[in-house]
Amino acid sequence: MTLALADVKRIAHLARIEVSDQEAAEYLKQLSGIFALVEEMQAVDTTGVEPMAHAQEVTQRLRQDAVTEADLRAQFQAVAPQTENGLYLVPKVIE
Repeated sequence: MTLALADVKRIAHLARIEVSDQEAAEYLKQLSGIFALVEEMQAVDTTGVEPMAHAQEVTQRLRQDAVTEADLRAQFQAVAPQTENGLYLVPKVIE
């Protein structure tokens, strides 16, 4: 994909970023380099390569999914101004 200076200025305008002509020329060079790298990566044959979730073989240590604390909902709701069916009632703020 090739970019022109007008494309960079249009992108900057859409992003509401003010850039000078000199900055736009530098951004054009940087963006063209990025697009060239993406095209180079897309040219690599990846048939038979299994997709990975992470670049390294990382495993997450899992803990037992068990309740470790007591249910204190009744105590918390006892001090609440208003509750109903286990829910906290709050005043309506938007009409």
